[in-house]
Amino acid sequence: MRRFLGCILLIFLISCSSDSTNRNPYLQEVNFRFDLNLNLPLYNGLNNIGNPVYVGNDGVGTRGVFVMRAGLSGAQFVAWEASCPNHAPNTCSTMSIDGQNVVCDCEGYTYNLFTGQQLDRPDDGGRYYDLLFYRATQSGNTVVISN
Repeated sequence: MRRFLGCILLIFLISCSSDSTNRNPYLQEVNFRFDLNLNLPLYNGLNNIGNPVYVGNDGVGTRGVFVMRAGLSGAQFVAWEASCPNHAPNTCSTMSIDGQNVVCDCEGYTYNLFTGQQLDRPDDGGRYYDLLFYRATQSGNTVVISN
């Protein structure tokens, strides 16, 4: 009986794991859902691959969301948080679109909208974060962005 209980205890200890993900300490997890109608002129740019659109509606992300049609076939959409991921949200943390990149107005950091990666990461040994990704799925002429 002792061996059986010992085996059960060992199984529980082995099955436990620690979450080693590096969660961004500056951005909160915001639950939301927003529907983009691709027929509206405001979101017309999303009908072409590589044309990002900023959605700054209240309740969409922390400081809004950047949405872009991506992928070789153009059947995929990506959505990223519009607040710079490398400092707490403030008056200058909402990034601006620069082609297929976004730029933080505070430090001038640049991020790619296809991958979400920071393009000009300083080599100072500090911890830097890439853009926060949101789910974007298409259903007919509607793109649903959610977290």
